[in-house]
Amino acid sequence: MSYRLLDAFKGLFDGQPYLHRRSNLGDLVALQLFEDLYEVRRSRKYADRVDTGLSVLNVRNLRRGIQARRGDGTFGGIVPHSESVSDDGFAVRRGQIATIEIGIEVKIMMKAMIKQIDRVINDLKGQSREFGLRNGNPIRVGIAGINHAAHCTTYEGERSFPTDGRNHRHPIDEAADAMERWRNGAAAAFDEFLILRFEATNEPPYRFSWIDERAAELDYGAALARISQSYEARF
Repeated sequence: MSYRLLDAFKGLFDGQPYLHRRSNLGDLVALQLFEDLYEVRRSRKYADRVDTGLSVLNVRNLRRGIQARRGDGTFGGIVPHSESVSDDGFAVRRGQIATIEIGIEVKIMMKAMIKQIDRVINDLKGQSREFGLRNGNPIRVGIAGINHAAHCTTYEGERSFPTDGRNHRHPIDEAADAMERWRNGAAAAFDEFLILRFEATNEPPYRFSWIDERAAELDYGAALARISQSYEARF
């Protein structure tokens, strides 16, 4: 089967420039995990709560009455006597949540990875803590994208910034180190930490490819199975 999250991730790059300054890109990927969880049908509790609207996706990623840093995707118990909204093509409804049952944070590194890695790891660990504020016990999911392209260009406004292999190292030269640091520095803060390896030069015609598409499908499918099992046990 095709997984919606993997298709959404690919869609950030395939046939169009990836603009890393857009703040909603992680949200676009994260919300698809909740649909994939529903479609694999490994947790009866999750499917029942989705079907009844007892638990919903909060696109704003806020809990009523709690000041906390936003994640890329939050799913939890709906505020009593509040309304939910159904969108075409989505099984999971949207609404205001009182609790977080599943929280997702997405990070994508295109280039200059080692320069950013400490900040990104701290962001991931900080977000994991935020998901658990007010004595919650959410399932924490981290998704990390690492570019392995031989060269790459990023954009800010009208300006472009290509790698040159000297002052600006190519993604492939940093990918293995970045992946190892992510595993050692951030993975333990999450119940599931998925690393997606891909190639995208971010240059016309904006091609995208997985390093190992089948491995990505299997790793993600296994994560969905474990998240489903955790949901059955916790909620």
